[in-house]
Amino acid sequence: MNKTHFLCLLLSCLLVSCVKNEKQPQPISGKTNTISIIIDDQLWYGEVGDTIRNKFASPVLGLTQEEPLFTINQYPAKLLEGFVTDSRSIIVVKKAATDKFEIKHSKALPHHTFRIYGKSIDDIICSIELNSAEMIKMIRDAEIQKIQQDNSKALLNPTVIKNKFHIGLQIPVGYEYMLHKKNFMWLKKEIISGNTSLLIYQIPIPRLTHGSDIVGNIVRMRDSVGRYIKGREPNTQMITGEAYAPYFSNTILNGKKTFETKGTWELRNDFMTGPFINYAIIDKAYNRILVIEGFCYSPSNQERDLMLELEAIIKSVKVDKR
Repeated sequence: MNKTHFLCLLLSCLLVSCVKNEKQPQPISGKTNTISIIIDDQLWYGEVGDTIRNKFASPVLGLTQEEPLFTINQYPAKLLEGFVTDSRSIIVVKKAATDKFEIKHSKALPHHTFRIYGKSIDDIICSIELNSAEMIKMIRDAEIQKIQQDNSKALLNPTVIKNKFHIGLQIPVGYEYMLHKKNFMWLKKEIISGNTSLLIYQIPIPRLTHGSDIVGNIVRMRDSVGRYIKGREPNTQMITGEAYAPYFSNTILNGKKTFETKGTWELRNDFMTGPFINYAIIDKAYNRILVIEGFCYSPSNQERDLMLELEAIIKSVKVDKR
């Protein structure tokens, strides 16, 4: 074979390889809690960028260390919107002849593309202020949905939890049962930086709803079951962190009124601490308060994504019909 024939053969192989790569793109999953912002540097390093950071990179409530709500990657507007991104959400911000706020949904990456156009800087800032709450909710919901989809591929046997509490809960493999009581269960997963835990328990409805101090009742409820979570030394049971008041809100889980509480836990007379998220579901069908709580211990790593994973597990709850 002469040199000309060899070069032609090599070129043909390269062309075939390129065609195959174009027809078979590699799947991309995106990074948790990451947003790509497509915006000119002039806007990014001014008032518009400050507004975006204040909304989308504000500190997450209830963590033991300051972490942003989302990790933000900024790209100049000259890049195409369809470029390969490492996030599941894209926000495109630019000056335009008309004001516009638009949301594009997709089953592929990015899941959501938000376009914010404005005739002036003030118009763009106004649009961000008006629409950021909706955008944040959509992005967080998409992140939770993706975690739940990943978890569903390999789940812990649900029989034990279903028989005890009459619920379905998508807990991924890796969690182990640490403690069983009549109305209480503790599951734990070891990770490189520490561990994550789930608590499931039930109490009578009046114990939580009597009086007007619901938050105080929740703290007392948490501290009463905290005696089951202990350190290595005596008298080191888990309690609600005393330095800061927990964050409290009302929400709906599985169609039922629910109290959501976020804060920090600590071991009494010990150094261990971390964040928790507690959901107290008013379940009138079973005449109980069903409590599902997630907490983590990760002193050398970030807590934000760990807590989102726990939140996604808890929000998969389905109470059996009675």
